[in-house]
Amino acid sequence: MRLAFAFLILIHGLIHLMGFVKAFRLAEIHQLSQSISKPMGIFWLFSALLFILSAVLYLVKQDLWIAFAIIGVLISQVLILMFWKDAKFGTIANVIILLITLSAYGNYRFKTMVDKELNAITNNLQFNKERISQNDIDSLPLIVQKWMQTSGVIGKEKIISVRLKQVGEMRTEVDGKWKPFSATQYFNIESSSFIWTAKIKMMPLIDLVGRDKLINGKGEMLIKLSGLIAVVNESDNIKINTGAMIRYLAETCWFPTAGLEDAITWENIDVTTAKATLKINNQSVSGLFKFNSNGDFISFEADRYYGGDENAQLEKWVVTAKEHKEFYGIKIPNKCQVTWKLKEGDFNWLNVEITDIEYTTGNNLK
Repeated sequence: MRLAFAFLILIHGLIHLMGFVKAFRLAEIHQLSQSISKPMGIFWLFSALLFILSAVLYLVKQDLWIAFAIIGVLISQVLILMFWKDAKFGTIANVIILLITLSAYGNYRFKTMVDKELNAITNNLQFNKERISQNDIDSLPLIVQKWMQTSGVIGKEKIISVRLKQVGEMRTEVDGKWKPFSATQYFNIESSSFIWTAKIKMMPLIDLVGRDKLINGKGEMLIKLSGLIAVVNESDNIKINTGAMIRYLAETCWFPTAGLEDAITWENIDVTTAKATLKINNQSVSGLFKFNSNGDFISFEADRYYGGDENAQLEKWVVTAKEHKEFYGIKIPNKCQVTWKLKEGDFNWLNVEITDIEYTTGNNLK
């Protein structure tokens, strides 16, 4: 699809050269019956060059292609209107190019916003090279100690930040169609914060882009169609804030040393279950971590608001491990299933797989 779009821009640009050739009488152009002055011929040439350059920049993934394409379309359409009899069908190509380019511009702005937010959670990290020992986990419930041991964090430096990549599928209704997605997520363990950004495939050339975040105890969920039209925009209310905190707490299963941070406290429930409480500022949330007898993470469950509007109610939210894998000496649940336990039945809305993960520690090592 990417090559097809580049080909469309290129061919559209080359067709504009006909106006230049006609104006300067470099060859006979029978397709153009209207006369074209030399000044107008220069504009046809300029538009052609903009499209050709845009196609090249698009192929080499340089964001500047967006500006060249938009300017090219504007000049092209003015020329087409002036020479409508011969050039009217070029409008179809301009509309296609403009729609895809506007979507790309929306995604570019979305990415720029995320990059700024990312700087807010990755700046001023405090590096500590002390390694985790048995003494550091002695005060934890026995099953949590076993989790730390089984996951392989004993003897390693405390994780300070995380970057991970995900793939998976999601849906918005119980019987809805699964939509594939890819995502990148960043965590600052010291401040209990994260930024998750995803691209969800809807149809060819049309995506949803999403960003979920937790910074300073405040959550925000934003989903846009083609990076332009907000489909979901919920932020900074008790339901969104606590939901983002619960999500962070559950996802510490991917970086177990977070369980040693002062923001998280533990309470023993039984031989395979422990209750974790995350506190940020004056707000706290809790959830149950369940493990098998070997200390492998099995599931996390908590009461979480099902949505962020005023009618949202607390429902049981469960993350279940489906498979485990070792990344850089740390064993984590790399495949998980996320389910809402609703009155009308279970709603498995998300299946996710960690494909890559990078840990930053005191030595800035993975």
